[in-house]
Amino acid sequence: MVATITAVELANVLSNPNAHLIDVRDQHEWATGHVDGARCVPFEQLRADPDRVLSRDAVLVFICAKGARSLTAAKLVERLGYETIYNVEGGTAAWTRAGLPLTAARAAA
Repeated sequence: MVATITAVELANVLSNPNAHLIDVRDQHEWATGHVDGARCVPFEQLRADPDRVLSRDAVLVFICAKGARSLTAAKLVERLGYETIYNVEGGTAAWTRAGLPLTAARAAA
């Protein structure tokens, strides 16, 4: 089952060392600002080969801009047999509304 969590609850879930925060936005969206520690795995890449980019024994937490793509991603991996799955309701928009910081990707020198 996919559990829905708030942006504020995300920090608690990420305290689990086995938690993986997967940002399913496109690379250019991710580069403009993302939750620190998130891994960018665009939705199309995830859909093409989930087993290549995800660990079956991890706690999977999905996030996107507003929560729709990440929920679709979470439901996809649930159908494929992944077990501990969370979706961040409201995505990075809710994260910033909660006053939490985003990290921007650094340009290559």
